[in-house]
Amino acid sequence: MKKLFTATAVTALMAGSVHADEIKIGVILGFTGPIESLTPAMASGAELAMKEVSDSGLLLGGSTVVPVRADGTCVDSGAAVAAAERLITADKIDGIMGSDCSGVTGTILSNVALANEMVMISPSATSPGLSVAEDNGLFFRTAPSDARQGEVMTNVLMEEGVKEVALTYTNNDYGKGLADSFQAAFEAAGGSVTISAAHEDGKADYSAEIGALASAGGDRLVVAGYVDQGGSGIVRAALDAGAFETFHFPDGMIGARLEENFGNEIDGSTGQIPGTDSEGAAMLTKLVGDSFDATSSFVPESYDAAALILLAMQAAGSKASSDYKSKVMDVANQPGTVIFPGELAKGLQILKDGGEIDYVGATAVELIGPGESAGSYRQIKIDNGKITTVQYR
Repeated sequence: MKKLFTATAVTALMAGSVHADEIKIGVILGFTGPIESLTPAMASGAELAMKEVSDSGLLLGGSTVVPVRADGTCVDSGAAVAAAERLITADKIDGIMGSDCSGVTGTILSNVALANEMVMISPSATSPGLSVAEDNGLFFRTAPSDARQGEVMTNVLMEEGVKEVALTYTNNDYGKGLADSFQAAFEAAGGSVTISAAHEDGKADYSAEIGALASAGGDRLVVAGYVDQGGSGIVRAALDAGAFETFHFPDGMIGARLEENFGNEIDGSTGQIPGTDSEGAAMLTKLVGDSFDATSSFVPESYDAAALILLAMQAAGSKASSDYKSKVMDVANQPGTVIFPGELAKGLQILKDGGEIDYVGATAVELIGPGESAGSYRQIKIDNGKITTVQYR
């Protein structure tokens, strides 16, 4: 059952109904770094939800929502912390949509969000370690944990008849967490990982890494890396050396840049990324139109992350994180009126009137456990140089 408003929240709601305000949402993503080709569309997805809410005139007495972007770099924790601190101290933000990569997300959470009592909803930080991170109820994510992705990867490969793989992963929290999750699931299912080896991003030559991977052998090379960095470097080196012909790609490798870099050289390769063929996903695509690519990696999750922050504010009657953090799970789950992309005004009005909503959004949102997505995945295959959808899991 959803919690009743606290006295503080009710007071804030009454005040908000009279005094419109400016609400600032920080958008912390790696606009530079190893997934920089993905983040512009992710930011646009989040900002679309913010504009939709602003245009409705219904949030907390007609408040305007202003996005404030900051470059978290994906991998430089010092830069990410500095960016988050600037958003809070200088820009006076009221919530964070982000960050993207698991390592910097965890660092921002522990070093900035906790100290400043700031809600964070990440669209793409997937490390299993974040499930048990101290967060004081401030951290949520709309992408599922890599504990689940490891199981999905295993199922895809087993169904493809691939029982033996070599595995390489980017040497950070995301890569190591995913590699460990996958290896445990794959071996439990009877598969064999011939080698599990880290690779560093930013290198010009990956021939040594490929030499070790090729020596270990395997029917396919699993590359748990980043499409704009070492992951693509590994694939290029493997192709040039004739070490592997097909690959398996987790979420950090799937984007338009993969097609641009390799085309039909990687035909037959497989992968998976968080995604759903739900009614909400189609509605978001229609809502976006030609503005940007609504199907790009983590765009639906970004829209949903921003929407949840704003809907939780409305439910709490306050833009203060300490007030609305307890409402995120409430607006994301049953019971209540189902809300899809393009229907945020409807959700805001219901909450304003004291009703309940079940925000399903673009990704069939259901938050479980420590505020994370139950999650579903889009299984892909490279065919004629293009990323094609096989099914959803």
